Amino acid sequence: MKGFRDFITRGNIIDLAIAVVIGTAFTAVVTAIVANLITPLIAAIGGQPDFSTLSFEVHGSTFKLGLALDAIIAFLVIAAIVYFLIVAPMAKIAARFAKRAEVTTRDCPECLSTIPIAASRCMYCTVPVVPVGQGTGQS
Repeated sequence: MKGFRDFITRGNIIDLAIAVVIGTAFTAVVTAIVANLITPLIAAIGGQPDFSTLSFEVHGSTFKLGLALDAIIAFLVIAAIVYFLIVAPMAKIAARFAKRAEVTTRDCPECLSTIPIAASRCMYCTVPVVPVGQGTGQS
């Protein structure tokens, strides 16, 4: 039981549980907004009083198109909110704080092999090369 208690009380498990609860509540709010505000507006434009009852039948099977469209619109609204409020800002923050990798190699001008940036001679074709950071007038 001690191992299970330690597992449950770890910070990341509690954070995950809180995220799931908040995500579920957020989904319920967005679903209600889509079902009660957005799709009735679409239905009013289309001339149908209740969009959620839109359905059709094929060989005795009923296809509830209105409910499927409600779910699709709710998904798109949630995806847009997550992207524009979480993913895009975090990508900008990560790009800002990312350390630039220091260049340690370059290509030999003669054989195009990869050589160390400070090399004065190519280790493959032995042609002399000017080390980066030194001018051509220096020796």
